[in-house]
Amino acid sequence: MDQPFAAFPESEHRERLSRAREKIRQAGLAGCICVAPENIYYLIGYDSIAYFNYQALIISAEEDNEPTLVIRNVDLPLVKETSWIKDIRTYHLHATDIAKMVADVAREKGLREGRIGIDLQSYALPGAYALPLVKALEPVQVEDATELLGSLQYIKSEREMVYIREAAKYANIGLQTARKTLKAGITEIELAAAIEGDMRAAGSDCWAVPTELASGPRTAGGHAAPMPRVIEPGDLVHVEFAGVARRYHVVALHTMAVGEPDAHAREIYDLTLESLRAGIKQCQPGNPVANIEKASLKPREREGLAHTAMMRFGLGIGIGYPPVWVGSFQIDRYSTQILEPGMVFYIHACLELVDEGIGTVQGASYYVNPTGIEMLAGGGDVELDIV
Repeated sequence: MDQPFAAFPESEHRERLSRAREKIRQAGLAGCICVAPENIYYLIGYDSIAYFNYQALIISAEEDNEPTLVIRNVDLPLVKETSWIKDIRTYHLHATDIAKMVADVAREKGLREGRIGIDLQSYALPGAYALPLVKALEPVQVEDATELLGSLQYIKSEREMVYIREAAKYANIGLQTARKTLKAGITEIELAAAIEGDMRAAGSDCWAVPTELASGPRTAGGHAAPMPRVIEPGDLVHVEFAGVARRYHVVALHTMAVGEPDAHAREIYDLTLESLRAGIKQCQPGNPVANIEKASLKPREREGLAHTAMMRFGLGIGIGYPPVWVGSFQIDRYSTQILEPGMVFYIHACLELVDEGIGTVQGASYYVNPTGIEMLAGGGDVELDIV
């Protein structure tokens, strides 16, 4: 059987490539070189854990010019498991001049002059690869196509939503495990292991970002790795993790208390919840995205705590590869975009009092439908969860 593990039919990838070419032409580019694994997966379906190797998908703006994939030779069988693409070029690590090879393929496809786009902001493009590639492509001018390629993924298809809902199921299983496992006397690592173990046992793929988990005085940190700290009575504990299906991530976020917290901790959580609810009210199709974060800031501005808004209020989600699971869609006060049906994102109200060693994070993942939003996974806008 061809492509026994393909997540989508070739026809859906062809439609995505057609949209990509249209955007490429509108931007006045001759083509694009995609290096980010999430963009390659979205456009042709190739999926493996070989994203640490140099790879490139070369796309011409011309509709009848088939894309070409450049990968390491040992990964060729993995392409044939998941992708329909026919034109595949392989290199031998440390023996092939990869930048020259990619540039030669680009010229072969007619990308000899003018401007081409590359997803320059990708973690898959270190300087040791980017600098020689830009040099090898001369006299072609290279431009950043990160947003151009990322915007293709803003609106999810029906098939994508099948995987997203499956991922949400795993995230909610993880949240249930967090609630039933959390107690005084266990370590943060033990709690994270229980969450991750139950999600994997239920069928979740591996996630692009490890579980974020912090307790007690560590909660003021925004991206905390679980530590061997023993959780104590009265601690606040916040978690952030994702359920995953075929690379599609749905994020669950939640703050809990181990027994009754002190009055100040409850006040901090209540302000976080008020901020979250204010933002959620603005999450309606057709609304300016910037209004969502602007509304969320008003409660903390009232309390003189605007400086605690250190994170974006929300991020687009979908396909994720290490080291991140977020897309290029941002929910912040500077956005010029409009919220549209079919978008999937997570929002989180974060209040971090670094000097006091206390912080809360509360939110959830949502799907935008024609009339509003549907919560997929996460704690959401609930009163403080005391376990």
